Amino acid sequence: MVAEVETVGTYFFERFAAARALAVLAVLAELAASGAPARAETVRILVLGDSLTAGYGLDLADTFPVRLERALRDEGLDVAVINAGVSGDTTAGGLARLGWALADRPDIAIVALGGNDALRGLDPTTTRANLDAIVTRIEAAGVRVLLAGMKAPPNLGAEYGRAFEAVFAGIAERHGVAFYPFFLEGVAAVAALNQDDAIHPNARGIHIMVEGIVPYVRDLIADVD
Repeated sequence: MVAEVETVGTYFFERFAAARALAVLAVLAELAASGAPARAETVRILVLGDSLTAGYGLDLADTFPVRLERALRDEGLDVAVINAGVSGDTTAGGLARLGWALADRPDIAIVALGGNDALRGLDPTTTRANLDAIVTRIEAAGVRVLLAGMKAPPNLGAEYGRAFEAVFAGIAERHGVAFYPFFLEGVAAVAALNQDDAIHPNARGIHIMVEGIVPYVRDLIADVD
């Protein structure tokens, strides 16, 4: 009699285990079909930038990092976006505080620096050297990089503008990192999308910036182990 009870118990236990395994497999198949990442941990995204990412003149809810996190989460992605933007920062400033920023142990880093270099008319070779050092150190930490390009104000002349803009594409090619050609794409010089200073995006401008860069960030998230 005891042997019969043990046999029945074993039978039901095996059936339960098999059913549970099938349920787990079904969930995994659904995730694969939907394209959702089967990760156990939140993907941490560092935004290393200046006032454009720090949120100058904006409510916290309208800053670039907050809006980016919201947009990615609306797509079902488990992310946390870290705001490492400092108003007025140049590429030299970003390099100087990079160790502090990387202490947050991000999986991805969006490098959005250079606007203040151009506003100050700094030599593009200096900007190139700083960005090269920044990307080198981020990659050495095992963090994926998305480099955002920037353009110089037209009053600095066409020659300076070409040299400055080429810095970003050159760094991206040299390191083989993801590249978003212009951080302010669709927003720069559009009065309705900027604050009164004609430099910093308003909430509507931030929305457009986020829309433009999200596909690039999404691709990097898919590559995170």
